[in-house]
Parts: sequence; structure tokens; C-alpha cells
Amino acid sequence: MSQEAAEEGRVRVVGTAHVSEESVREVEETIEAERPDVVAVELDEGRYRQLKGGEPDDIEPGDLLRGNTVFQFIAYWMLSYVQARLGERFDVTPGADMLSAVETAEELGIDVALVDRDINETMQRFWSQMGFVEKFRMIGGLAFGLGDSRGVGLAFGVVLGLFFGPLVAIFGGSVGLGLPVLSVVAGSAVLAVATAAAVWVFGASLLSAEDRLLAALGLGVAVGGLAGVGLGFATPVADLLGDFTARVVGSMTVGVVGGVLVGGVLGQIASTLGVAEVADEDAEEFDMSQLTDTDVVSAMMEEFRQFSPGGAAALIDERDAFIAHKLLALRQSGADVVAVVGAGHREGIERYLEHPEELPPMSSITGTSGGRIPWAKLVGTAISVVVIGFFVLLALSSAGDDTLLRLFGAWFLVNGVFAAGLAKAAGARWTSSLVGGAVAWMTSINPFLAPGWFTGYIELQYDPVNVSDIGTLNDLLADEEKPIPDLVSELFAVPLFRLIVVVAATNIGSVIASALFVAYLLPLFALDLGGAAGVTQLLFEGAENGWEILWGTIR
Repeated sequence: MSQEAAEEGRVRVVGTAHVSEESVREVEETIEAERPDVVAVELDEGRYRQLKGGEPDDIEPGDLLRGNTVFQFIAYWMLSYVQARLGERFDVTPGADMLSAVETAEELGIDVALVDRDINETMQRFWSQMGFVEKFRMIGGLAFGLGDSRGVGLAFGVVLGLFFGPLVAIFGGSVGLGLPVLSVVAGSAVLAVATAAAVWVFGASLLSAEDRLLAALGLGVAVGGLAGVGLGFATPVADLLGDFTARVVGSMTVGVVGGVLVGGVLGQIASTLGVAEVADEDAEEFDMSQLTDTDVVSAMMEEFRQFSPGGAAALIDERDAFIAHKLLALRQSGADVVAVVGAGHREGIERYLEHPEELPPMSSITGTSGGRIPWAKLVGTAISVVVIGFFVLLALSSAGDDTLLRLFGAWFLVNGVFAAGLAKAAGARWTSSLVGGAVAWMTSINPFLAPGWFTGYIELQYDPVNVSDIGTLNDLLADEEKPIPDLVSELFAVPLFRLIVVVAATNIGSVIASALFVAYLLPLFALDLGGAAGVTQLLFEGAENGWEILWGTIR
């Protein structure tokens, strides 16, 4: 279809499927027949170089580690993986249509224009334009897609347990879950975890990963229950922990076990009713001629649009407008253009070419902020102000240095242990883990910093990463016969994958630690200070003392 204007060039838009051999032939034939002044392709500079076989760029550490990189990486990897698998299925290299357009133009001496928005910018806007509810629904959809409802129910139970655990610690005595009961539970939990860890470590040379996991869980529960409760070994262990730690560990255990039981029951009911189960039917065969009506990316995103309008807008609608802006500029310069784009973009681009007055301004579809209010940073800043204010007012009160040291020590220790521990569990080196753990207390109250950045920078000193790692990951996932333990091991051997997991694990550890500190430790510290009324009185006292100091300074 041609879009013409007086004294201007013209644009013919060719819609293709990115994994279709038929599309490759159509592109070649159209360019040879039209002999335009310019061939415009749906590529940015980075993807163009990669398609031409150039060396992939090393990823800038600052770009990789900041912001929502984990989610952007997952989105980019998802799109890359789907196209790679479809290309393998139909024996066509993904992007062959764009490569064919570029090579045909070069053979005929025709200029090539790259008219797509930078992929990193698109991925950042994709995530930022999704609302909180949309993100939650996407993650929930992924959870149901990757496991049955029983597994989702158990995961929900863990979250539910972590929420109710602090309530058990504070109000458990009124329902018979006082310190004596929680101490026995805590001692049993420690015995169970210690037994499971020993089985996991020493059984590595004797059992497969799956058998080792089952043995660790089974023996851990058996020892914790039988030896801990039945034989009374839990009591001396709880005595070693002390009342404070026993109350925390015991209430957390009661909360998590209760939550898992509730979640498991709900998951089993959902499974019995067939809720969110994946039908075991043969997938409908693709008709490649139909794929030219909507390309792979757009087909997925149109499906996604029903529950994520913002995300779909960034991947489809905004790119339609961006490409149309570029094509209009070429047309207004008097050039005749053949534009090769994914078929899902063709309709939107042609509409803008027919009605340029409908085009949104370029400034509204570029940049990485997405035009949304940064609620996460605003909330994070508010939390930081509250936490810092709490410590300052307590320091100005009569609470005493001992209380402050204990409180700060608990904050430092809990953040450090969780951040460093999860980083190490994710495969980080000891130096990286310890650095992340050491700064976690500070980054937890600063919404503009994250401990994972520090862990990641240390890791990058040992293993630089580049975008070719995504191709390696696609190749690994394409091997459907590889055992899961071997696949996981090989995935972690890819620097980009390991780095992303390490950064995410460090940040998640710090978030969990901060939540546990506020939910568990602060209420227990408050009990020692006279409960909520006592803490409130100390804060007012600190505010009065602070005002007197300030007034005395300025007077």
C-alpha cells in the first residue's frame, strides 16, 4: 500500500513475519521491483550490528545494574527466546527478513535507514508504563503458567505465613502460643534446618539433586519433630538461642508452617476444580502465511494488551508512532521508501502516514521515564525519612545508648546476613557477598541505592558480560532433554544470567530483612521499652529534646 503526498516522496510499507522464509522472498522481490531511494528497516543501531555479525557490545555496568534491569532483561530475553524457537521450528534465522532487506539494498546501492527505537529504551518504557496491578497480574500469570495451582498455593502460603508470623510473636500468648511453646518450636526448627543442611552437604556425592532434596526435607522434619519435640532436644537448643531469638524463630516457624498448610489446601482445591491448570492438548500448528498478518512480537503483545495496556502500548503503539515519525521525515525529504517492518506494526504505521496530524509528539514516546509518577521512589523516600527519624528521635530520648546499640546492631546484622546469604546462595563470590551484606543496612533506607549494585560491581571485576550471553541462554533452553539440575548448572555458568540472579538475590535479601526487622524485631524491642505507649512517649520526648536543642542553637 502506498502513501503519497504532493511534492513529497512516497512510502511503501511491507509487513513481514520475522521467522518466515516467504517474508524473506517478498522483501527481496519488492525492493528489486521498486528500486526505492531508501530501504527503512525495523532495527536500531545495536540490533543492526548484531544482525550483521558484528561483535556484541559489552554491557555497561551502570545500565545493567540500576533500576528495573532484572525485569527488562527478562522481557528482552523472553522475546528473543520465543523468536529463536520459532525460527528453529521453521528453519529460518530470526530477523532474516530484516537482514535480507539490508543485504538486498546494499547489493543495489540503496541507502538503508534504521527507524526503530532503541531496544533498551523500549524495554525500560515497557516496564515503567505498566501499573502496579498490571505487574502483579503478569507475575501471577507467569506463576500459574510455570507450575500448577498447588505450587502457587504453597508459595502463597509462605507469603501468608511471613505476614502472620509477627502477629503470633506479639499476640500468641493470648491463644496459648506464649514463649514456652514458641521456644520448643524454635528449637525444633533449628534442629530440622541443621539436619537438612547436613544431609544436603554430605549427600552430594551419594545422591542425585532430587533425591538429596527429598532426603534433606524428610530427615529434617523427622529430626525436628521426633528428636526436638518427642525426645525433648528442642529445649536445650532454645536455651542457647535466648528468649528474644526463640520468640522470633518460633513465631516465624508457626506462621510459615500454618501458611503453607492453608496455601496447600487452597491449592489442592483449586487443582481439583481445574482452576488455572494448563490443558494437556497438542498445540495448534502455525500457518506461516497467517503469521504475516501479525508478527510474533505483536501477536504476543496483543494477547498481553487485555491485562497490560501500558506494557503493550510501549512495545507496539509507541513504536508504531516512532517508526512513522522517521518515515514521514524521509517522505518529506522527497525520498521514495520501502519500509520493512513486522506485520503487526503495518496497520498502525500506515494509519499515521495517512493522518500525520494524529501522531503523538516524539518527546512523548522517547526517554525512559514513561511519563509516570515515580511512586516507588516517593514511597521509598518516605520510608527512609520515617526510619531515620525514628532512630534520631530515639537517640534524643532517654532510651539509653544500650538500647540504641542493640537496635542498630540488629538492623545491621539482619540486613547483612540476609543480603550476603542470598547473594552467596545465588552463586556470588565471598567478596561480592560480603560487600553487599556490609552496605545493606545503609541501602535499605535509601531508595536510590541497592546492595545488589555493589555486589554486581564486584562480580563484574571477575566476569564481564555482553549481549551474546542471551544467545547462549537461548541455546541452553532449547535443549528440552537436558536434566533440570544440569540445565540450572549451565545457566549459572553464563555470566549475564549469574550476575542478574546475584543482583536480584542481594536486593531481595535486603528487602526481606527490612520487612522482618519492622514486623518482628521492632515490636519485640517495643515490648522491652514499655510497648507501643512506651515507644510513643520516648519519641515525643526525643522530639521535645530535639526542639529545645534546635531552639537553643538558633536563638
